[in-house]
Amino acid sequence: MPAPKSALAVGQRVYLRRPRASDGPAFCAAVRASRAIHRRWTRPPATPKGYKAMLARCRRPAFKTLFACRREDDALVGVFDLSQIFHGIMQSAYLGYYALAPYARRGYMRDGLELMLRYAFRTLHLHRVESNIQPANRRSIALVRRAGFAREGYSRRYLKIDGRWRDHERWALLFEDWRARPSSRR
Repeated sequence: MPAPKSALAVGQRVYLRRPRASDGPAFCAAVRASRAIHRRWTRPPATPKGYKAMLARCRRPAFKTLFACRREDDALVGVFDLSQIFHGIMQSAYLGYYALAPYARRGYMRDGLELMLRYAFRTLHLHRVESNIQPANRRSIALVRRAGFAREGYSRRYLKIDGRWRDHERWALLFEDWRARPSSRR
């Protein structure tokens, strides 16, 4: 199935697009169905009010939220966020992401991450993408490692998630390292 014209990046199995107001009910239902996956790692909005706030945030220049959708049926399989996007001398952003049930562990996020990195480096002209991941989140660490990210450090009590300050590993990918990878040439 061809990707819609609204797609910002298109791969073999998924494409990335901006969220729309009309996605709210399906998005919130998918987040609620995915609570078991997200519980320890993230708290995406699960209410119409939260979804509207997310839409407002991603209209700001320093934030980009993109939905990963499956090409065969346009199903929403995951979400990628670039936040604190800086241009000028930094040209960097922080990357967050989460899969949605029932599409987790099927490789869609791996495909989507490749597209998100292409978007970050080729479209936004960033030099650095950083992702901070809790050490116990092995799947997420495996995802960024497979994409070429390098572990740069450890941040104690870095983010407050689910009412507790959590340690995070700091992973980053630079444009020149991404460009040297065979998958970036697609």
